[in-house]
Amino acid sequence: MQGDSAGIAAHDLPRPPSRGVPGEDDTASPPPLPWPRRALGTVTGCCTALLGCLCFLLVGVPLGPFLLWPFTRAGALGILLAGARRLAALERKRRAVFFGDRFPEHYRASDRKVVRYLAVRASTGLLCGIVLALLGFGVVLAGLLVRGAVQGGLRWGELLTQVLLGGVLLFLDLQGLHSLSVLDARIARECFGPSERELLERRIHELSASRAAVVEAVDAERRRIERDLHDGIQQRLVALAMLLGRARRGRTPGQADALLGAAHQESQDLLADLREVAWRIYPSALDSLGLEEALSGVSERCALPVRTEFDVPGELPRPVETAAYFVVSEAVNNAAKHSRATSVTVRVSLRATPGSRVLTVRVEDDGVGGADPAGSGLRGLRGRVAALDGVLHIDSPSGGPTTVTAGLPCA
Repeated sequence: MQGDSAGIAAHDLPRPPSRGVPGEDDTASPPPLPWPRRALGTVTGCCTALLGCLCFLLVGVPLGPFLLWPFTRAGALGILLAGARRLAALERKRRAVFFGDRFPEHYRASDRKVVRYLAVRASTGLLCGIVLALLGFGVVLAGLLVRGAVQGGLRWGELLTQVLLGGVLLFLDLQGLHSLSVLDARIARECFGPSERELLERRIHELSASRAAVVEAVDAERRRIERDLHDGIQQRLVALAMLLGRARRGRTPGQADALLGAAHQESQDLLADLREVAWRIYPSALDSLGLEEALSGVSERCALPVRTEFDVPGELPRPVETAAYFVVSEAVNNAAKHSRATSVTVRVSLRATPGSRVLTVRVEDDGVGGADPAGSGLRGLRGRVAALDGVLHIDSPSGGPTTVTAGLPCA
């Protein structure tokens, strides 16, 4: 599929539409690890928070005057940030080991985010240490209370009061630990992954690019339809009119019959071309017969043998069916025109996961490969897929084979 393979490699496949950062794994919410491991991570976080406080006190405070002076600010800031980034890397590893958090591999937080994270983390970590100390102190008091009750040194009224007060304090202590744990996870996500503002800005950029691609695709489709009508159907109409005119002026019946036969054949070819243009605009079989039958029509009209595997239980949204049809149609036509292939394989399958369904369309030929990413033939197809929050990927090494894969989320 050479020449008509532009603009596909910019997206990777497949990714269901959680729509974080394209090409990256957003901060995920993994299954919770066993509580002893998370408890050890919380205690470890108190120790790393102490290291953060020492960093600010022993490094930040002495460097304060140098940070205020413009001539030494850059060097002092570099020293402070070197230690801050090491501590941030330690915190990131702690979250990954004890809590199973996953963060984007290639995301680099800004200096301001790192310093703000360590400042907040140091204060919350020390507060968490205080809460744990109070919890330990409460356990000691509970042990003394139980000992006094067993030895009979407490009356029932005093015992009931102590139990009630201890229960309330235990609830507040555990609630404080839970809130600090949630805050720790939240500030880690904001530092080691894109913030909500960054995700929103990237999403806006994606939508703007997708809208521009759709407009460009519509204009390109209109130009192609005009070219097909002008270079194909219009020329055949002119030829048909000339044949009919010559038959009308024919001097002998034999000559008139031959010209009428040629005009009849030209009209048949004209109808075939008109039907082909109509299928390129929109296949009516999608409305009446469904996607599987429409893809069978693509196989029948292709000059190459096409093997189709269709595994889609149930119905699909109409825009998804339309996009899948045009992916297959464009890829098969490109294989027939440019790849010097002898066969094409089309696989359409629906992958369902909890909360999402993704239609995967895969078209593979055995041609020579080497698709040019700078071409323009498939830009409209890429825009059509992107408009549905889908992704399109092409793999075409030199020597082949060429594989076009599209992932279309089904709402």
